[in-house]
Amino acid sequence: MLFRSLLLVVLVVPALAQDRSPYADSVVAQFRHAWNGYRAHAWGHDALKPLSRTPHDWYRTSLLMTPVDAFDTMLMMGLRDEAAEAKQLILSRLTFDVDAEVQAFEVVIRLLGGLLSAYELDGDPRFLASARDLGDRLMPIFDSPTGLPFRFVHLQTGAVRDSVNNPAEIGTLLLEFGMLSRHTGDPVYAQKARRAVDVLFDRRSSIDLVGTWIDVVSGDWTNTSSHVGGAIDSYYEYLLKGSILFGDSSLRRMYDVHMTAVNRYVADTVNGSLWYGRVNMQTGVRMSRRYGALEAFMPGMLLLGGDLKRAKALQSSGYRMWNLHGIEPEGLDYGAMTVVHPGYPLRPEIIESAYYLWRTTGDPVYREMGETFYRDLVSYCRTDAGFAHLKNVVTKEKKDAMESFFFAETLKYLYLLFAEKSAFDLDAHVLNTEAHPYRKN
Repeated sequence: MLFRSLLLVVLVVPALAQDRSPYADSVVAQFRHAWNGYRAHAWGHDALKPLSRTPHDWYRTSLLMTPVDAFDTMLMMGLRDEAAEAKQLILSRLTFDVDAEVQAFEVVIRLLGGLLSAYELDGDPRFLASARDLGDRLMPIFDSPTGLPFRFVHLQTGAVRDSVNNPAEIGTLLLEFGMLSRHTGDPVYAQKARRAVDVLFDRRSSIDLVGTWIDVVSGDWTNTSSHVGGAIDSYYEYLLKGSILFGDSSLRRMYDVHMTAVNRYVADTVNGSLWYGRVNMQTGVRMSRRYGALEAFMPGMLLLGGDLKRAKALQSSGYRMWNLHGIEPEGLDYGAMTVVHPGYPLRPEIIESAYYLWRTTGDPVYREMGETFYRDLVSYCRTDAGFAHLKNVVTKEKKDAMESFFFAETLKYLYLLFAEKSAFDLDAHVLNTEAHPYRKN
């Protein structure tokens, strides 16, 4: 019996070890490097400018974007000391009683989303109190004739502006306001966000597509370009994730209606490769063949929606885009395979899709993709004080910026791709578009 037990240990331990890639610990080390740069040069501010080693704030007063965005990643990585100092900073200094007009979408996914996940993971009720305060200050955005939200709101006065909004900024409130209602017991937050989604869905075209910009006062479309990139992307994502998080079958039906149309009109096959371009929302006529870093979330969403075949094909196309110049551009003409928007602001979406594909299929090819993404990030974007955006993926010229989502998403998805599957229970959670986790029940 003793010999049999020892034999089992020999057989089982290597298998367990293989579930965690050596790259996982390296990603944690890079997270520490970037966080230490923030601590040294931008403590208490929204973000670090890593080339000049100076702080950057979005508005007149810091809203602590980086600490709030980074907190749950620290907890996942087991960085207890860093999490403790971030928590102390957030709870002692974060206030939303500030003379500032904010973009609701960005504040919701980063701050409201981060505070809600912090509450779920840490349990301190002060996180929830802060989230509710922010949610209350954002509510005036829904005071339009249609129920579609305005883009900007003043946190003290409630004054709103910018009546021309887009599906992503309209629809990407559903998870956060829904979770705020769940944790506070007040249904009004979820009701307002859901009404906006229902109104937007009802304004889809006769071929079931949405455009890029819509007037929230009149309900009229002002830009009829339809695609899966920025300004539309996370609307589709939140229909699907909302159906999973809240068990809402009507949201799933809405997602399926849109995806049937997207796969019919927006999907595009060129030289045997699957892409998603841009078409007219009313006619489906193709307008351009552009795909980029933001569109690269699509394979992960397709997989969550049950479409493994398209997910794998599109991820392969995205990997081609990445390897064209050793790192992906913001925009690619996939017909000519030429870069049309050369920047790379440390985006996570292609890594996110690789994570979902690896987590679901177990195919090592997706970890191998992740190794390429990781090595290139370190080679071209790492600085002495953190990581920097690229102005141009062809020349690799750097830009003096490091957004908070680099901590919340890019490094988190890299870590989860390389860590053992038990490091995070994806089956029990839904990750918002900023990669903040919410428990399903």
